[in-house]
Amino acid sequence: MKKVELLAPAGNLEKLKMAVLYGADAVYLAGEKFGLRTASDNFTLEEMKEGIDFAHGRGCKVYLTMNIIPHNEDFEDAAEFVEEAAKAGIDAVIVSDPGMFTLVKKTVPDLDIHISTQANITNAATAKFWYEMGASRVVLARELSFKEILEIRESIPGKLELEAFVHGAMCMSYSGRCLLSNFLTGRDANKGDCAQPCRWKYYLMEEKRPGEYFPIEENEKGTFIFNSKDLCMIRHIPELIESGIFSFKIEGRVKSSFYVATVVKAYREAIDAYYESVENNVPYQFDEKWYEEITKVSNRDFTTGFFFQKPNEEDHNFGMGSYIRTYSFIGIIKGYDDQNGQLIIEQRNKFSVGDRVEVLPPDGPYIEFVIEDMYDCEGNKIETAPHPQMEVRIPFKKLPVHSLLRKPANIRNF
Repeated sequence: MKKVELLAPAGNLEKLKMAVLYGADAVYLAGEKFGLRTASDNFTLEEMKEGIDFAHGRGCKVYLTMNIIPHNEDFEDAAEFVEEAAKAGIDAVIVSDPGMFTLVKKTVPDLDIHISTQANITNAATAKFWYEMGASRVVLARELSFKEILEIRESIPGKLELEAFVHGAMCMSYSGRCLLSNFLTGRDANKGDCAQPCRWKYYLMEEKRPGEYFPIEENEKGTFIFNSKDLCMIRHIPELIESGIFSFKIEGRVKSSFYVATVVKAYREAIDAYYESVENNVPYQFDEKWYEEITKVSNRDFTTGFFFQKPNEEDHNFGMGSYIRTYSFIGIIKGYDDQNGQLIIEQRNKFSVGDRVEVLPPDGPYIEFVIEDMYDCEGNKIETAPHPQMEVRIPFKKLPVHSLLRKPANIRNF
């Protein structure tokens, strides 16, 4: 039985490494041009090569996004860019535009090409068109149900892989093609620079009463008419697999390393549990701890999107436009001082002596403990770690490098 692929976002080199270490089968990233997330750090060619070597050394594939809606000037150095990326060892390129597809095919004929969700693939005929053009995979539009996906799978060549988003932020526009940001701010969402005006608060102004603003109130906190909940399909691994989707895509190149590691680990464990149940011929049992882990990263509450039915009022977050944050990401384990029995931590958010923290390792359950003592890199005893990326040492047993530290947001436990 061919296992599905767990595909994770890599907004920079650290996030790529976290995705790989915490269980991704493949990652997707962008260079300094042509990708749809200019807000993420993205990769220089040198960083891309390092990331590819790191991933390939651990059996993980790397896909390059070149899925902007390009204008004439965008083609000037695209051929050179994709050629350099191919030399670096990229496994596939993700595009949405026929012109960019043709350029990649001509420049690097043997490189796999995946068709982005931006291409709005909602039917088998379009999927077959791209296959006949030479695509090896299509990323389905987010607006499809399980029934429609299964119909597509049954109507296309077996060699054509299907990829679909299973987790992350949902765009209010059709498969992410949006002009609202460009119109309101001059920032082009279709070239990676979305200002997310769908998350803003809005008021009503009547044409003949300029300057008179009437609140549109969904509740006492305001209105968030475009504010979709985040997609979360971790409770539906069997349905995803049985629909014929091969690659399970997690959204979030702008999100933190903490987000990437936590979400990837939860989906990895759920997927592996499904295949283990099949192998042992026993019913699959969903473990609620996987969902609980996902709730510990920032989110806008969760929805199943279009998979079961068209979204309704239950799929929008009417309470707030910002993220729900129940836990803070406070550090990464970088090593261990055997002589003094201390974890070496790189700080990411402030924490203090007396805090109850959780350590999330790449494998196995999280470990909980209270910080009783803490030292700086020179061995001086300290009460708090307030400085970004400062080195902190905490007396505790040895734990795996790259484990993440988190604590309940705004909660101190003495």
